[in-house]
Amino acid sequence: MNRIEEAFRNKKRPLLIPYITGGDPSLDKTEGLIFALEEGGADIIELGIPFSDPIADGPIIQEACNRALKKGASLKKIIELVGRMRKKTKVPIVLLSYYNPIYKYGISSFIEDAEKNGVDGLIVADLPPEEGEELRKLCVKKGICLIFLLAPTSPPSRIKLISNKSSGFVYYVSLLGITGIREKLRDRLIDDLVMVRKFCPKPIALGFGISKPEHVKEVLNIVDGVIIGSAIVDIIAKNQENPEEKVKLFVNEIKKACKK
Repeated sequence: MNRIEEAFRNKKRPLLIPYITGGDPSLDKTEGLIFALEEGGADIIELGIPFSDPIADGPIIQEACNRALKKGASLKKIIELVGRMRKKTKVPIVLLSYYNPIYKYGISSFIEDAEKNGVDGLIVADLPPEEGEELRKLCVKKGICLIFLLAPTSPPSRIKLISNKSSGFVYYVSLLGITGIREKLRDRLIDDLVMVRKFCPKPIALGFGISKPEHVKEVLNIVDGVIIGSAIVDIIAKNQENPEEKVKLFVNEIKKACKK
């Protein structure tokens, strides 16, 4: 069984899935941050592949991508980083990328290298399931979970499609728009999640705009996981020299909120 699937099967409360951008503030620091996330209580770690045009992301993650690219981060280097980490940690790691870096790498070569280096899952932010069948088949063959994004405007037919095509979990986007820190969750979010549950038997992880313990407490009883990115990346941006301890403390506060 894939480590992601095992984590959801064994969960006693919603899983905590923090996100960081690979290579920000450096590849060496990324290794330390992965340990900090795990020590803070991460159940699964989402590792972003820096890209020059991250259309789904707000300014915080855009700037992190720019910093990482300037430091020489690349898809290949981040896959190799995961391989090094696999000798030291068993925490499930999901790569979050846009399609362009994967296409340039070569789809088959990418999946082969990802599997060899211990990548557990993949999210491609700009790839809908209708265009992802080749990638999905390769992921199935190598035992990598391919996770699709589900928009809040999705009708039942699309919810069923994305649930069917996703493995590991479904990434439910909490709002229309881009990633970023929000003061409060949108109105009707809980009602919409209740509706999604009727058509989605897969685990649901909620992302986009989740940035504080209060947000997590609001959705505890309806989701299987919470994804927190921009709030963590913002801490890293403000503590480029030594972000690890502050990231660990923040993640630990979110972890406490995950406990019912």
